[in-house]
Amino acid sequence: MRRTFLLTTIGLLLCNLTFGQSVQYKQFDSLFNTLFKQKMFNGNVLIADKGKILFEKSYGFANEQTGQKINNQTIFELASVSKQFTAMAIVLLAKQGKLNYDDKISKYIPELAFYGNISIRNLLNHTGGLPDYMEIFEEKWDKTKIATNQDIINVFAKYRPKVIFEPGEKYEYSDTGYTLLALIIERISDKNFGKFLSENIFQPLKMKNTFIYRSRFEPKEVKNYALGYVTDSLGHQVLPDSFGKEFYTYYLDGIVGDGTVNSTIEDLLKWDSALYTDKLVDAKDKGLIFNSVKTNNGKETHYGFGWFVGNSKKYGKIVYHSGGWPGYSTYIERHLDNDKTIIILQNRSEAKINSFLQKVRAILYN
Repeated sequence: MRRTFLLTTIGLLLCNLTFGQSVQYKQFDSLFNTLFKQKMFNGNVLIADKGKILFEKSYGFANEQTGQKINNQTIFELASVSKQFTAMAIVLLAKQGKLNYDDKISKYIPELAFYGNISIRNLLNHTGGLPDYMEIFEEKWDKTKIATNQDIINVFAKYRPKVIFEPGEKYEYSDTGYTLLALIIERISDKNFGKFLSENIFQPLKMKNTFIYRSRFEPKEVKNYALGYVTDSLGHQVLPDSFGKEFYTYYLDGIVGDGTVNSTIEDLLKWDSALYTDKLVDAKDKGLIFNSVKTNNGKETHYGFGWFVGNSKKYGKIVYHSGGWPGYSTYIERHLDNDKTIIILQNRSEAKINSFLQKVRAILYN
């Protein structure tokens, strides 16, 4: 009798758990189906709790011309979500004793010695005050050529643009800083940036579909790839290359560090899971990566090393990053206190993730 009661109790608990998961799944699917029908979502979504996938589904097309549908192995450009991998590479080099966070960047990039007070730490947390390289290249660059990170150094060395503020004085998000970090990684390791990431991050974590990809600079066939679409003046979905070689997605395609990591939702879940372990870095390192840095006057930046940092009474500590590039809109959010994860990859840059993110969190927490 006691055994029967126990089995019945366990059965009821399992039924309730399955029912709860089923309801949650349907709520997520209803939300994203509605967004898809409203043309506000086209891509992949994965939501996990303690590493277990609660919801994973694909919506829309990877290639509008061929009718190829997106699936859970479809590869997307991550845009600025790439920065967390650049930051991790710097942390790994620091662990190997090959650099210090407070080293001045001129130690590794002597061409920029006139930025003498800017440190690697400043680049990591966007407190260096460097001007935006994209704006400078819009004005100064020969757009018939595809620029590389070395070209950024050359252009900055030639024109010597002034800092926006003194290092540590303020916080201002900087793509420039992360392109310099990528070059520092290459110079210290004597390896191509993509190769360093592959050998030290992607391969150890078995992220088999994650790599640096620059489709104009180094064209190659990538199977199951999500082409990124933008809306033209007539409301049609077109590829950015249709705007010609003077459009910045073309002439900036050789630059790495601030973007150009490509991946899948399932590889990013492997990345997320690894960050709860000491496989790549330990608790001390993660304290730097996932904690907000302060400016010289003590003001919070809400940014660590490659991650935005937030705290919520409802959800606890959250670290996150979005990515945006013509044709792509990406996002990863990790709830550190509750081990919950939201990963969103879209091949439509007009899709605004913030418009539905709060609804996703509400369903995730029932």
